[in-house]
Amino acid sequence: MDLQASISSALPWAPVPTSATLADWERLMRRAGAALQMQQWRMALGYQRQALAVALGIAHQPPAGREDDCVAALVVSHLNLADLSQEAAAPGESARLLCHAHATLLAWMADPTATPALQQAAWRHSRETHAALLRHVAQHGPQADVTRLLQASHPQPGTRTH
Repeated sequence: MDLQASISSALPWAPVPTSATLADWERLMRRAGAALQMQQWRMALGYQRQALAVALGIAHQPPAGREDDCVAALVVSHLNLADLSQEAAAPGESARLLCHAHATLLAWMADPTATPALQQAAWRHSRETHAALLRHVAQHGPQADVTRLLQASHPQPGTRTH
């Protein structure tokens, strides 16, 4: 299986053990970085995918006081996998990862049941995902999902976002 096919099989993500922690995510990211340094692309991809699965779990149920760190982990994991997708000449997969990250942050920002700390963390980190989407459009041209999310981030006066 080539790297592009490996990346495409990364979604949907594997379930996260309920005991996963931010320390687990950090360990996986170190392993992914070491694999990349050794040019072990598939191994790095595997660790990045595991790290994203952990990040998804911890960001949805962050420990009190660690909301920003957990949301940052989610964003970094998505951006790293999107970069690997770019390197594998899979811009569609890259766009899908970027859209998922940004849409998740937008949903938390608008969710009245989300804690204020989670909403604030989502707002802070949405700038990174927004910028990544803009870079993607600059490199690959507009795509419907990307354009829709960018418009949802900054609705025009008089338009509805529902």
